[in-house]
Amino acid sequence: MTEEGARSGRAGTSERAAQLAQRRAELLEATRKVVIQRGWSSTRVADVAKEADVSPGLVHYHFDNLSELLTEMLRVTAEAEARQLRVIADGPGTVIARLDRVLRHYVPRTRSDQTWMLWLDAWAGALREQSLRSIIRELDGAWVAVIERLIGEGVAEGLFSCDDPGAAAERLDALLDGLAVRYTLNTSKLSARRFLEHARVAAAREVGLDRSDFPRSR
Repeated sequence: MTEEGARSGRAGTSERAAQLAQRRAELLEATRKVVIQRGWSSTRVADVAKEADVSPGLVHYHFDNLSELLTEMLRVTAEAEARQLRVIADGPGTVIARLDRVLRHYVPRTRSDQTWMLWLDAWAGALREQSLRSIIRELDGAWVAVIERLIGEGVAEGLFSCDDPGAAAERLDALLDGLAVRYTLNTSKLSARRFLEHARVAAAREVGLDRSDFPRSR
């Protein structure tokens, strides 16, 4: 084979790989939409195929079974969430401002926030599915790690007072989870504003600050 032919072959292989990756991404996005609409336990391969406007056979070409499809969708979603979280935490401003942005990011945009609907459904499924439990554990670990890092930065700068940033991060993460569930399920009069206020009060206490050191607005 000539050098030109080899280059042409590599280009063709690369293009084919890109097409396959694009198709998988489209199927995963279709899966996410179907799970939000129908729920984790009611999602079928046929539903995903219909949403993506492809045949069920094409779905099975990329994913061996429904379990693999659902697990991969959740893994990709979790990785994207973790990346976005790190971008927010590494943004400009003081460590207080960055910690506050992380808290605000946790608050669901509305009671019907699609991302939170997906995670609530995944949490329920994780009670029986080890693969889902592992993904959720990794995302939860990413949240705790980011909060712990920001608290550690504040301590190093002399702005925060906290003997155990890791424990403080775990407590804040658990509080945020609980508030998010109550807010999304609308089981109380908890508003988004009150949700954030609870989070700010708790964060201030954990790092030895006054509530007034955090912003007042949403």
